[in-house]
Amino acid sequence: MTDKIVVFSACDSEEEAEKIARLLIETKLAACVNVFKGVHSFYRWKGAIQNTAEWLLIIKSSRTHFEALRAEIEKVHSYDVPELIAMPIVDGSKNYLSWLENELRD
Repeated sequence: MTDKIVVFSACDSEEEAEKIARLLIETKLAACVNVFKGVHSFYRWKGAIQNTAEWLLIIKSSRTHFEALRAEIEKVHSYDVPELIAMPIVDGSKNYLSWLENELRD
């Protein structure tokens, strides 16, 4: 098991997704952020079922950076309750994991 994580978050616009992705890379809280457009999310919000087009962020980071990453996203995100789900990276290419480590804050 590594200390690396993949964090999922969704945004309501391409502009917001790109803004958050750039912020996380610039602050070295993430080594890489993939932005997927055209995701449709179904969920219950304030008693009604919603069907929303969203942009999904797939963020590569580490457990030690998660709290700072969470705080930054919550500070700039337009949602009242932004999705922030971290999943462990159990294993991976040694070269990729080494690159990821080098791209994060010390």
